[in-house]
Amino acid sequence: MVMVKMVEEGNAVPEVQAVFDDIKKTRGTDWINNFWKVLATSPVTLKRIWENVKIVMGPGAIDPLTKEMIYVAVSVTNNCEYCIHSHTAAARAKGMTDEMYGELLAVVGLANETNRLANGYQMEVDERFKPY
Repeated sequence: MVMVKMVEEGNAVPEVQAVFDDIKKTRGTDWINNFWKVLATSPVTLKRIWENVKIVMGPGAIDPLTKEMIYVAVSVTNNCEYCIHSHTAAARAKGMTDEMYGELLAVVGLANETNRLANGYQMEVDERFKPY
């Protein structure tokens, strides 16, 4: 259950509605999802996070599908149900197949296991792996 009352379109203050309008325009959609409606309870946070999303998830050296798959991987590791669902849907819309999703989860599971082993054993990092 949500901890605050979501801000619905039509009930938003102008600064929030401006962000909602930008989200819809940028994403080419006609609706605002719950994540943004909840963040809208803090207009400063809403604007800051949306601006960061546009920068980080926008065009760059990493292609859009890979960015979404990285987001899914981190969300699985952090156990964020909302982000797992929303970014899996976004990755599928960008071409992720069931086979790719399964392989992604296998990599996430393996990385989590080996990270814990490396942390537990506290082995020294090989000199060849260091950037200096």
